[in-house]
Amino acid sequence: MPPGHAGGIPDRGCSGWGGGAGVLRLFSAPPAIPSRTGPNLSLSPRVLLLATACLTPALLPIAAEAQSRARAPASAAPQRASASGLVQAIDVRGNQRIEADTIRSYMLLQPGDVFDADRLDRSLKSLFATGLFKDVQVRHEGNRVVVEVQENPIVNRVAFEGNRKISDDVLRNEVQMRARAVFTPQAVQADRQRVQELYARRGRFAAVVEPKLIELDQNRVDVIYEIQEGDAALVARINFVGNHEYSDSKLREIVATKEQAWYRIFSSSDQFDPERLSFDRELLRRFYLRNGYADIQITNATAELAPDRSGFFITYTIDEGPRYKVGKVEVISNLRNLDAASVRRLVDIDTDDWYDGDSVERVAQSLQDAVNLRGFPFVDVQPRIQRDREARRVDLTFEINEAPRVYVERIDINGNTRTQDRVIRREFRIAEGDAFNAAQIRRSRQRIRDLGYFSDVQVSSAPGSAPDRAVLTTQVAERATGEVSIGGGYSTDAGALADVGLRERNLLGTGIDARINGTLAQRRSQLDLSVTDPYFLDRNLAAGADIFFVQRNLLSISAYRERRAGFAIRAGYAFNDRLRQTWAYTLVDREVYDIASNASRYIQEQKGETLLSQIGQTLTYDFRDSIIDPRRGGVARLGTDFAGIGGDVAYIRARLDGTYYIPFEQYLGDPDYVLSISAGVGYLEPLFGKNERIIDRFFLGGENLRGFRIAGAGPRDLDTRDSLGGRFIWTQSTEMRYPLPLPAELGLVGRAFVDVGALSQLDKSSPTLAGVRIADDGSPRVGAGVGISWRSPFGLINIDLAQAVVKKSYDETQVFRFGFGTRF
Repeated sequence: MPPGHAGGIPDRGCSGWGGGAGVLRLFSAPPAIPSRTGPNLSLSPRVLLLATACLTPALLPIAAEAQSRARAPASAAPQRASASGLVQAIDVRGNQRIEADTIRSYMLLQPGDVFDADRLDRSLKSLFATGLFKDVQVRHEGNRVVVEVQENPIVNRVAFEGNRKISDDVLRNEVQMRARAVFTPQAVQADRQRVQELYARRGRFAAVVEPKLIELDQNRVDVIYEIQEGDAALVARINFVGNHEYSDSKLREIVATKEQAWYRIFSSSDQFDPERLSFDRELLRRFYLRNGYADIQITNATAELAPDRSGFFITYTIDEGPRYKVGKVEVISNLRNLDAASVRRLVDIDTDDWYDGDSVERVAQSLQDAVNLRGFPFVDVQPRIQRDREARRVDLTFEINEAPRVYVERIDINGNTRTQDRVIRREFRIAEGDAFNAAQIRRSRQRIRDLGYFSDVQVSSAPGSAPDRAVLTTQVAERATGEVSIGGGYSTDAGALADVGLRERNLLGTGIDARINGTLAQRRSQLDLSVTDPYFLDRNLAAGADIFFVQRNLLSISAYRERRAGFAIRAGYAFNDRLRQTWAYTLVDREVYDIASNASRYIQEQKGETLLSQIGQTLTYDFRDSIIDPRRGGVARLGTDFAGIGGDVAYIRARLDGTYYIPFEQYLGDPDYVLSISAGVGYLEPLFGKNERIIDRFFLGGENLRGFRIAGAGPRDLDTRDSLGGRFIWTQSTEMRYPLPLPAELGLVGRAFVDVGALSQLDKSSPTLAGVRIADDGSPRVGAGVGISWRSPFGLINIDLAQAVVKKSYDETQVFRFGFGTRF
């Protein structure tokens, strides 16, 4: 306690602070904040409790009365008798930054008033309540009131030490203390609590935060928060109570929170997060609903921290209830001119199926979308569920009603600090003035997320200026869209590879994608420069250009090397959300060189340079549920290329391919069970009497026919074993994707596949090929095998083991295929 301060505190409650002609003083500091250069600020708990109890409820009325009395004339002062007489003046001492008149304005006693110990006491509290002063003394000397103040220091800077897991920027946004603000111990202690809560939300419950002060000249201080982060409190055990139909191990796979394990070093799923408990309860509830338990209740979810604060024990209490099957399924339409039978085919739920809550929601959404497309913008589809607990059946009725007529008044966009508004608005499938359509809003939100520019996208609605108006608010959180990549890896086709790239997917916030990438591999090297504007001139037109250089080593396949250098100009447009067409013009200088001396005469004829001038188009119909990880739906593509607009070659080449995905989650209980069926056919026809070149033909094997080497099947020179390619190709692949008996967060998925394909129709009319033994058999080849895909932190790794089941004696097979690539 500094010299001259009173040493005792009267035990008389709030009314006993100060009094008469004595010295009134009070400390506003909370428990001690250590100082690196001076003594600790300290206050006993008793003083702190008295200060808090007295100041808080009296702040507003005291301040108001003080301001009123400062403006009132002396004649209005209370005329209560006092032996001390009238106040002639108020002297202010010790102030440096705060004007004396400002301090006097907080006083309830003003010149001309009679001395009043109670009002003098309340004036003291009013001054402390401002938060501007560390210490205040109020006393009267003769006919004068003397106010001595010690101002709180000014914060020079706020710094953090010891923080590694949370950046300074994040912590600075969390605390309220700022540079050039008035320092108060209460504010520092509140900031300390907020920082500890931030660490607790990230699983670090053992974190210790200690604020320290560095006293500077001119009554300034540096506030330093010293942080000991400690180890994250991981989830030691997850228990379930009341589950009879599913084991604990199965339910642990469902919840997002995981038990700590050595292989989760790249995951935060084993860190305790209180907000994740509610999410886990919803995951459990939806899992049971999906499997027929319509009465499921997750009654409780508790987390207990170990005594050493090193881990959590989480317990979920479950009331499963009986399992239901589907009874009657009906569709009722209350809309004029809409026959329920016309949309009944969209209901893929049948009697005696196990009840599936997800399927009910999906069908209701499909019905609403279909009715919207038929010209009914205001539609509400409500699934009515009627339980028969004795028979354990659920009757479903999908009731189509007319929804209230609501229109979109305005679309607001918030949070886009870098991306331009127009880039986001053009992804909306709904415009201001349109009918409010929940399906189109969901589709718009998904399209904005698919841009990849934002870490989070939320679209919410609020009432507008009238009952039939709604305001849509889109809240986005920007994410980094620039990439500098340096990578390496290995693939069976290209060998060891190194990769360097620079890319900006949202150039200057305009949505333009620009990149430069170089790859150096044992059997393939490539340099690409590309720029794409997905909405050229703010229209439904994607335009772009590419410049490229490719060099391939095919000596082990066809005994030659090839080099390509050129450019392409692209333009594409979308007919709707699913159908899109792209056109491209390509000009390429190609060279076949370094042909082996013992190469096939067929290949030796290909030596030299050729100029390709080609125009092509691709028509794509895409109805997959996800572009990155599809589980249902499909995609079909039709591509045609025409070469002969100048150049040295002339041909027309067509390719049709597609893939369809069938989910088996409904039958096998896991979304990773997906069957994909794909097929493709291609044909190359030379034009204008010009022969096609080997680098324009199709090749079979490797990626499109597993179990065979790349270009391992199809036409071949039987003497040199060189692959020659063909004009006509077809392929078909059936692949079943399934989960492995390993933790799902490892990212491992198993695959079993059967590939079928054929390649034929090699032109053998050249007279120089007389006597060359060429095999050109268009019979099918078949390969079958299993594989593993791993979405590792270092990139996607594919491993395939396949056997050529149906082959020719001259085909070249390959049992093991490995592909690995990464960027960092």
